[in-house]
Amino acid sequence: MTGYTMLRNGGVGNGGQPWVLRWSSRIRLTWLSFTLFVILVFFPLIAHYYLTTIDDADDAGKRIFGPRTGNELCEVKHVQDLCRIRESVSEELLQLEAKRQELNSEIAKLNLKIEACKKSIENAKQDLLQLKNVISQTEHSYKELMAQNQPKLSLPIRLLPDKDEAAFPLPKSNRNCRLHNCFDYSRCPLTSGFPVYVYNSDDYPFGSSLDPLIKQAFEATVRTNIYVTENANIACVYIILVGEMQEPVMPKPTELEQQLHSLPYWRTDGHNHLIINLSRKSETQNFIYNVSTGRAMIAQSTFYDVQYRPGFDIVVSPLVHAMSEPNFLEIPPQVPVKRKYLFSFQGEKIESLRSSLQEVRSFEEEIEGNAPADYDDRIITTLKAVQDSKLDFVLVEFTCKNQPKASLPTEWALCGERDDRLELLKLSTFALIITPGDTRLVISAGCAMRLFEALEVGAIPVVLGEQVQLPYNDVIRWNEAALIIPKPRITEVHFLLRSISDNDLLAMRRQGRFLWETYFSTSDNVFSTVLAIIRTRIQIPAAPIREEAAVEIPHRSGKAAGTDPNMADNGDLDLGPVETEPPYASPKYLRNFTLTAMDIYRNWNSAPGPFHLFPYTPFDPVLPSEAKFLGSGTGFRPIGGGAGGSGKEFQAALGGNVPREQFTVVMLTYEREEVLMNSLERLNGLPYLNKVVVVWNSPKLPSEDLLWPDIGVPIMVVRTEKNSLNNRFLPWDEIETEAVLSIDDDAHLRHDEIMFGFRVWREARDRIVGFPGRYHAWDVAHQSWLYNSNYSCELSMVLTGAAFFHKYYAYLYSYVMPQAIRDMVDEYINCEDIAMNFLVSHLTRKPPIKVTSRWTFRCPGCPQALSHDDSHFHERHKCINFFVKVYGYMPLLYTQFRVDSVLFKTRLPHDKTKCFKFI
Repeated sequence: MTGYTMLRNGGVGNGGQPWVLRWSSRIRLTWLSFTLFVILVFFPLIAHYYLTTIDDADDAGKRIFGPRTGNELCEVKHVQDLCRIRESVSEELLQLEAKRQELNSEIAKLNLKIEACKKSIENAKQDLLQLKNVISQTEHSYKELMAQNQPKLSLPIRLLPDKDEAAFPLPKSNRNCRLHNCFDYSRCPLTSGFPVYVYNSDDYPFGSSLDPLIKQAFEATVRTNIYVTENANIACVYIILVGEMQEPVMPKPTELEQQLHSLPYWRTDGHNHLIINLSRKSETQNFIYNVSTGRAMIAQSTFYDVQYRPGFDIVVSPLVHAMSEPNFLEIPPQVPVKRKYLFSFQGEKIESLRSSLQEVRSFEEEIEGNAPADYDDRIITTLKAVQDSKLDFVLVEFTCKNQPKASLPTEWALCGERDDRLELLKLSTFALIITPGDTRLVISAGCAMRLFEALEVGAIPVVLGEQVQLPYNDVIRWNEAALIIPKPRITEVHFLLRSISDNDLLAMRRQGRFLWETYFSTSDNVFSTVLAIIRTRIQIPAAPIREEAAVEIPHRSGKAAGTDPNMADNGDLDLGPVETEPPYASPKYLRNFTLTAMDIYRNWNSAPGPFHLFPYTPFDPVLPSEAKFLGSGTGFRPIGGGAGGSGKEFQAALGGNVPREQFTVVMLTYEREEVLMNSLERLNGLPYLNKVVVVWNSPKLPSEDLLWPDIGVPIMVVRTEKNSLNNRFLPWDEIETEAVLSIDDDAHLRHDEIMFGFRVWREARDRIVGFPGRYHAWDVAHQSWLYNSNYSCELSMVLTGAAFFHKYYAYLYSYVMPQAIRDMVDEYINCEDIAMNFLVSHLTRKPPIKVTSRWTFRCPGCPQALSHDDSHFHERHKCINFFVKVYGYMPLLYTQFRVDSVLFKTRLPHDKTKCFKFI
């Protein structure tokens, strides 16, 4: 017990016995660890060696652990079953893969067939649409032919009377001469072209007595007139100039009568002759009164009632500017409407009525009844009372400060020099013209001179005396430019003038300016107007105005034009026929041989003057069979109801009142071949396109190797004489349509946008219809007009870089519009679009029409145009102010109207949301 206790307590007792025990336990642990290590290391090595030795034995059948082949492995029963299953599954997988690939190939082939079928369907739809268009066009042509139902007529045989034709009896009195009994219509067939033969005054003795300036101006006018012929045998009218004559060498009436009767084509009675007595001064010589003129017509500025034959003779205006063109910059502006003086009059009456009647006994013998009452005293009293009342500023002077001009008896003589009279009229709203007291004097050179000066400076004429025969009175509506008041109403004149509104005053002043510029201002205007009156009276159509001959530049074409998806992608829109519609020119001069005098007042100019360009109103539709059908090139629709009006039919119909119509594209370019080719390609497939006229504005010809695109319509490249922006508006003879689309070579417009603009123009043929809008503004600080291109809800111009207009305006721009405007366009190489807007607004008194397009349509990446120059806008400011001076007022009109189609989606800036869209 004691020993055990000691052992547990650490071996206290029996000497070193605890140390032995600890050492023996350590020996047992070490041996155990060594034994385990040997077993774990050597046993695997021995096993591996043993197994390797067994597998290397020669008897293959005794190998147990070595690698075996598949057949050997499959010898085992269960393993063999698994191998068969694996082989079967592998074979089935290979078959399925082969089938999958075969099906994928078939699916791809079917997809290709589907795409081909879709394309075939689209092509079939296009073919069907084209066939429908062909059928529609065929029906259209058939209906037109059935509506006409008239055989083609050849021109009648030309009537050529013999030179020595027998004279037919004169009327009882020369005063009874009218066209039906004193004019030989057989010399003037409808198809004659109105040939006029003008005698050379130098071949006759009275020629040496003519005023040199009038004679020179008349000869210059005759040389350029299109109706004048040198073949007297075919002439319709024969003209001889007999005045104005100079006093010292003026022949006696009997001598002049003998010389007239000796004219080679006088034919005993002078029928179809016109005797012209022009007046350059107020003191006219009415020496023809005592000359027997037979059946000859007389054109002069002074007539007595026993001498004047209405509808046969012609009252002409005085020829003030004989050899000089009027300076438009010296003409005062038409605004402000009211001037310093309400009205003015300066004149002096040399002789009373009764003394004149006693001296001119030949007149007294032919007059019936007592002498007419003389209202001049009452006129003087009334006008002085108005002046003294100080109600309005008026200026009336009945006594000349200097020696008055010579005048006829009872006529109010002119005072002072012409420049002094014009300065007074520039300050007068109205200009009083008191007719002669002798009512038998239906018109005098003095009255005509007062009328000429008043119209020239914009003073509205107030003619006292309703018996007066104003110049060209049978074809001009003078009530639109002047007030003609009977003399007994002199006490009501002041009230009447005060009651006229400013709008009416401006309209009358503008019409007076138009009459002066068109019929009074130059010798060419006077002579052309006289011929136009005679031609209109005998109902002969006017000669077509000349067109600009297009000199074509040879070019190679054949390049297949591509299709820009941004230009031609119109979705489901049916814009109209393309390839199936051949070029169709607008009808020309269909009413030439049915023109009558009643059509005079349907035209712009109110009279068949020298600028009466067309024989019919250019904007009146000419329809077959009195407009029995309306519609477009895609078909007819009857008037008065029936099917129509739905969206589909509206989309397919061109609209308007002209059944068939196309337009011509005029494109101005200058040495930008790549830009031009791209622009032409964008026109490929454009419906209703007749042709493209490319105005080559460069002296350098296009490259010889340049290949022009084939867009399905002719492309005419026109060579110009000089680089001028005015060439854009020349009336080229290659333009065979009334509708002209003027477009820049760098403008981008979709086909649907162009067609929409064309449809709008057909509803407003007298206006400019385009896409980019601009407006003018008044600069209060500098008291001048400004050109503004900022986006606005208001516009007054549409730029012609992308706009439709009537070809009629091309004639007016090139041949009628003042040359000073075209000269400024050439000087600045700018402003031609502004000039066209001024012209159209001046004539129609309507603003242009803007149609919706994309917010910007300029060619991205194209070379910069002239409009990018810094001086571009400064020049346009100057142009507007200069044009205002030429016209005398601002003709541009503001509008907030814009035509927008529901088919368009317009992108508006956030700050323009208050603009209105009119649909």
